[in-house]
Amino acid sequence: MTAPLPVRPPEPAATEAGEKPPQQRQPSRLLAPLRQTGQLFALALAVARAIFRRPFQVREFIEQFWFVASVTILPAALVSIPFGAVIALQVGSLTEQLGAQSFTGGASVLAVIQQASPLIVALLIAGAAGSAICADLGSRKIREELDAMEVMGVSPIQRLVVPRVLATMFVAVLLNGLVSVVGTLGGYFFNVIMQGGTPGAYLASFSALAQLPDLYIGELKALIFGFIAGIVAAYRGLNPRGGPKGVGDAVNQSVVITFMLLFAVNMIMTAIYLQIVPPKGG
Repeated sequence: MTAPLPVRPPEPAATEAGEKPPQQRQPSRLLAPLRQTGQLFALALAVARAIFRRPFQVREFIEQFWFVASVTILPAALVSIPFGAVIALQVGSLTEQLGAQSFTGGASVLAVIQQASPLIVALLIAGAAGSAICADLGSRKIREELDAMEVMGVSPIQRLVVPRVLATMFVAVLLNGLVSVVGTLGGYFFNVIMQGGTPGAYLASFSALAQLPDLYIGELKALIFGFIAGIVAAYRGLNPRGGPKGVGDAVNQSVVITFMLLFAVNMIMTAIYLQIVPPKGG
């Protein structure tokens, strides 16, 4: 008797276009951005919950606070001077054409406090501190340090991510005040010296148009922008791809994503603020 021939399993039927059968198709790539967006929001919620959880890493927070402040203070001060000067010169030229030179100070200072200062701070934190945070967490990830922490029962989010996010938030709030002052002084100098404005008119227009909520919205923007920069940097650092090269790509992606989110959130917050808070004297 001959041995029975082995029975081959039936092959899945191929489609007419030569594509893989339906059960072997990979998930659509169009869903990848949505999945990553959901993971980013999940990380933000996890960090928000872990902020109030003990034990709080005080030493790590102080070290990260000092690092973020040391790499952003000087660039922020240097960038705010020409930024304030450009705004003052442009606004001064426009008000001169309209015959309203007396409102140059108020318009330029409001532009610096409400818009320019929070964005300058956020961009510097995302570019300098955020890239460093992303590279640090990414290198820990590819060395499997984060996996070892999870095996030992230590949460990487509470131990590493929360202190870094809080550091970026507090430094952003403090730097926003510095940039606002330096930018206002730079605008005052260029308006008075180069455009022939009077100091009294500059200060009088500022006191006539500005109000305290303008400072509040600037600080709130800086706080939220710092949170966004820290979360995006941490998310990309925790999810690198392809070893050391993937860490470098993650750093670049974190900076680009943060810039896009900052401008979108700034537009939304500005629109809401202008609807809620009436202008002074209105």
